[in-house]
Amino acid sequence: MTNEIIIKILIFQFLMILFSACGISRQAGADEQTTGERPAMITTNSVDERRTVQQQLNSAHEQWEGVPYVLGGSSPNGVDCSSFTQIVYKDFFGIDIPRHTSLQLQEGSGVRRNQIRPGDLIFFRTARGVLHVGIAMQDGDFLHASVSSGVMISNIRENYWAGIYIGSRRIF
Repeated sequence: MTNEIIIKILIFQFLMILFSACGISRQAGADEQTTGERPAMITTNSVDERRTVQQQLNSAHEQWEGVPYVLGGSSPNGVDCSSFTQIVYKDFFGIDIPRHTSLQLQEGSGVRRNQIRPGDLIFFRTARGVLHVGIAMQDGDFLHASVSSGVMISNIRENYWAGIYIGSRRIF
């Protein structure tokens, strides 16, 4: 393989990551486009409600664990990070959120890092202009569609994730 072909492949891969659904697209979700409305917020302040949220997230993990990351994917054959969070919110909590990470980052209300609770969206900047999103579980764990390992649980305290954390949002 010539150096020119290798360079073209690397540029193509970089562009695919840059313009991925987990990136910076400004398109509105289908529901937002048709109705202009955002989902109603649900308050989960009690310990029982938080436990139920954690149980739902455990179920989502069991159902989706290991599903490979596929750029633009939205099925059990392959899913990207923002599609995964959208699917989990809809299927496990009955809440519609936008498809793209940049729009999800605008949903709900901001949460301080030390006040994250199960169900909150957690955002990271993985590269210049590229965002990643997961759903908080308990004890710093979060559920997400990882580029390297597919759907999995990671911990926000891991050096990699702690270093690229940019914020959290509470949707319910």
